Amino acid sequence: MRRLICTLPLLLAACGESANLSVAEGMGTDPELPAPAKTLFPTVNIAEPGAWAKGETPVAAPGFTVTEYAGDFDSPRWMYRLPNGDVLVAETRKPPEDASGVMAWIEKKVMASAGAGGLPANRITLLRDADADGTVDERHEFLTEGLASPFGMALVGDTFYVANFADVRAYPYRDGTTSITGPGTKIVDLPVIGGKAGHWTRNLLASPDGQKLYIAVGSVSNVMEANPEVEEGRAAIHEYDIATGNMRIFGSGLRNPVGMDWNPGSGELWTAVNERDMLGSDLVPDYMTSVKEGGFYGWPYSYFGSIVDDRTADRRPDLVEAAIVPDYALGPHTASLGLAFTPNGGGAVVGQHGSWNRKPHSGYKVIYIPFDGAQPSGPAQDLLTGFLVGDVAKGRPVGVAFDRTGALLVADDVGNKVWRVAPTGR
Repeated sequence: MRRLICTLPLLLAACGESANLSVAEGMGTDPELPAPAKTLFPTVNIAEPGAWAKGETPVAAPGFTVTEYAGDFDSPRWMYRLPNGDVLVAETRKPPEDASGVMAWIEKKVMASAGAGGLPANRITLLRDADADGTVDERHEFLTEGLASPFGMALVGDTFYVANFADVRAYPYRDGTTSITGPGTKIVDLPVIGGKAGHWTRNLLASPDGQKLYIAVGSVSNVMEANPEVEEGRAAIHEYDIATGNMRIFGSGLRNPVGMDWNPGSGELWTAVNERDMLGSDLVPDYMTSVKEGGFYGWPYSYFGSIVDDRTADRRPDLVEAAIVPDYALGPHTASLGLAFTPNGGGAVVGQHGSWNRKPHSGYKVIYIPFDGAQPSGPAQDLLTGFLVGDVAKGRPVGVAFDRTGALLVADDVGNKVWRVAPTGR
């Protein structure tokens, strides 16, 4: 048995299939969607974590320059810019849990090999660029109490909200403060039936009028192969009314929605979604989409509208018929997590964390998608690359945000840095 456990990752890697299409063919408003290549186990192709040499950086697109904004983090995953320009960085990982079963064991080994293992730091760090010259002048431990795998952050008035894995907490905030003490107040529990983490990141987005919070909650499983009861309230974006405390599902059928932002060209809520696995290296493309109130986006019964996934025991043809086709495919297994519209509204930036289950690799970069008002208007363009060198990931981009000068900030949870991308000469 011990020999089997030691060799199982090699066996899984050996029996995996390979892509027949390029990543680009699985992107855009009309992606290629070939027949599934079903596998008993997920295709495993792990990029081993590396490290940035001193002074080394990713590669910015022509006309842009990338610099290290801050380093020495412990898995920086998400960022939030306060109105005064301070940037908050959530240092976090998946919460510890006792997961059973072969697939849970495989996931644990894969994540550890990809540099995502270990206990969460449960810390939010504040970075201050007082003179807006693109260099961090002050760094403070902003918040540690009451955190359990924190991720999404939002400030509404004088209240600072943090989305933990299992709840959302509220903290009093004063403009310019560099630290918050106290555990805060839990305002709502999030769907965690049976304590299953699954997709554990919980992003937050406040409505423009400050009356609502939108909370992203990913699924436990790939296609609801586990007990369906644990998926209750998951694979969805919830809307929380701050005044009344009421919460409802705003959009569902979203396997793992993470990045959220308001499209300035339409006023609509948009999200980046990680799609399902084990249908081959060419399926299913991750995507970004506008989220219609009450809209259903297919998971787990179908993908990209009405393409049925027959691995689910309960077929639900009524929901398949109602499933909305996503607006824009982002390539298969790219793990597109970060999403932020540019300050001028001309496009969206997406952080692609990178695949562990596609041959060859996909993602491991930051891309830009031009928009014409409400909708994407052209192919994706590489904005920041160089994270993947051969089979070694020197970094993995996750959250994206803009500083007060309009420069792009990118959280790199393997490189443990925050990068800054700005037009050359500015």
